[in-house]
Amino acid sequence: MKPYTRSIIELFDGKKRFLIPLYQRRYAWKATPQLELLWEDIERAVSRLMEDRTSLTPHFMGAIVIAQIKTFGKQVQAYEIIDGQQRLTTFQLLLAALRDVARANNSNYEAEIQKYLMNDGVMEHPSIERFKLWPSITDRRSFVSIIDPTADLDAISPPPTDEDGVVRLSIAAHSYFKDRIEIQVIQDGEFEEHRLEILFEALKEGLAAVSIELEGGDDPQTIFETLNSRGVDLTPGDLMRNFIFQRAKGLGQADHSLVVDKLYEKHWLALDRSFWSQVASRGRQTRARLDWMLTDHLAMHVGNLVSIEGLFESYRRWILTERPFDSVTEELESISATAAIEQRLFNQDSDDPIGNFGRFADAFDVSTVMPLVIYLAIEPSVANEIDRALEVLESYILRRDICGLTNKNYNRLFIGLIDRLRRAEGDKIDAMISILSNRRSDIDRWPTDEEWRNAWLSRSQYKGARQARLRYLFEAIEMAKRSSLSEEIEIKSALTIEHIMPKRWRDNWPIPGYDYVDDDDVEYLGRQAERDAVIDRIGNLTLLTGALNSSVSNGSYSVKMPAVKSHSSLALNRDLNQFDKWNEETISERGLSLFEIAARVWMAPPKGDDTESEILAGANSLPVEGTNCCFTYAGRRYDGRIENGSLAVEGTDRRFASLSAASRFITRTHRNGWKDWHFQDGQDGWVLADDWRRRNAS
Repeated sequence: MKPYTRSIIELFDGKKRFLIPLYQRRYAWKATPQLELLWEDIERAVSRLMEDRTSLTPHFMGAIVIAQIKTFGKQVQAYEIIDGQQRLTTFQLLLAALRDVARANNSNYEAEIQKYLMNDGVMEHPSIERFKLWPSITDRRSFVSIIDPTADLDAISPPPTDEDGVVRLSIAAHSYFKDRIEIQVIQDGEFEEHRLEILFEALKEGLAAVSIELEGGDDPQTIFETLNSRGVDLTPGDLMRNFIFQRAKGLGQADHSLVVDKLYEKHWLALDRSFWSQVASRGRQTRARLDWMLTDHLAMHVGNLVSIEGLFESYRRWILTERPFDSVTEELESISATAAIEQRLFNQDSDDPIGNFGRFADAFDVSTVMPLVIYLAIEPSVANEIDRALEVLESYILRRDICGLTNKNYNRLFIGLIDRLRRAEGDKIDAMISILSNRRSDIDRWPTDEEWRNAWLSRSQYKGARQARLRYLFEAIEMAKRSSLSEEIEIKSALTIEHIMPKRWRDNWPIPGYDYVDDDDVEYLGRQAERDAVIDRIGNLTLLTGALNSSVSNGSYSVKMPAVKSHSSLALNRDLNQFDKWNEETISERGLSLFEIAARVWMAPPKGDDTESEILAGANSLPVEGTNCCFTYAGRRYDGRIENGSLAVEGTDRRFASLSAASRFITRTHRNGWKDWHFQDGQDGWVLADDWRRRNAS
């Protein structure tokens, strides 16, 4: 490499272009601390010039690493920026601010400074090559609007679609420098030309950077990782992006842009948009969505735990050691596939099975399952039945949560499942059900209906930070009740969890028969303890479309129960009309009623003698080609036919590998399809699928 010391002005002197590759991160310097530190350096240089010019020595501003790009004919000499794009962009914004202040005050320095912002003379493509610095596409519009306010921005790059109201950092930096320069050169309301002259001289003589030009044998990625002083810390996503695209270097330029830019635009540009820079929390860690996605991506591929702190080193070691992809293009396609799934998980669209699972994972704080979800969603043999796969995982996690079983082993459990499913033959969802249902210890078993029922009726659930989990659970039960009633009313208001009998029940909900006993009466104390024990159980909780005020929430039965029942848009609350009192017995009765619905929504692990179980629900167990099928649900009949080894249902464009998958699609609940569907037996008769299966098995 060849190092040269250049002043800020000398960096842009002469006819040249600096190209920021599209895969470099967007402009990130802010007023605090980066711009303030730079301005302090400038002020010190100005002070020395005004006090004693001979004492001025250039202040070192860091390193800039560039690599020359081959140019031909009338093309302007160009350099690719390996590192230092933040500094170079900032220097250009500073010069543009200085030029704009000069222009506003009719200073001769406007034309002088313009020479360091724009090229002139003969060029092959003047509309692009006239800019000394050509930013990545995410910063291009805002940067060009500053350097040349007359430019046609739509011809430069399309406007972003997700940044309404967002102030670009380049715009903010330019405004910051203009404010500081005006304070420096305008005294008592009068512009002073000599002060602007000194400021320009300070940039020319007082501030310098080392410009490092790479040669053939230099490793740009190593240099990029080590030269980042006074910059913004590099995230794992920044390092991975540069590691990937540096391996696609050497492709030159076409149409005045780097060829590798096309690869970036197709596969990574979307990842540099604001959606992926938004932070998300997992446990106690908060990071950008992009970093979480890349962590899940690597964990899914290697089938092992990956820490977000060691993400980049783990990824680089995997790529260089295992060489899992034939090309960078294939590597980027793999990341794009993961990103498409993870974006749906983050968006949490309840009408999308993957989005709804993202909502569930947030509520139950089980981000450790994400690598497995991504594997299932992109695995070709599973993708068409991803809703079925996610229903299995949701049931496993939710049942364990209600039973109070630990989630501390989830990271290793779900990561370990990926490798086992990769090696599994046949239906991978059936294999997953089999693996999970054969776990027996407290750390990983799938609770049966009996264990789940006992916990449902006896454990307190309203405690700690569980409100989000309870909202999800009750909303699912609400939707199941609506489905059975053929209701499709959409509730758009925010739902809240409410105790029917208030936690402060002693104020207004006395226990009958103990009006005149002493407070320390043993029997009375026992009854109070019984009531305290049921207050936070599921049977005493419900959903409301709006929170009650405290006086109603803690009011007597005659005040509160009508207020709860008034939320009759919820089927959960209409059922309360059957109760004319509310006590420990009715709480247990309602809890049991809710459990019966929940048991249909969240499937139980298959029993050893249950041959219908999801494990045996594959295509090979279906009847012969052309068999007619039917299923009646909520007063409506659904007709189907066995075609190419799967069940085709009239009115849908899907094919189902099992009867249970078809039942779940129709009812939106977990069901045993063999006990739902009938097969046409002979010319007119119909036989229950479960009877048909048992008959054929004997």
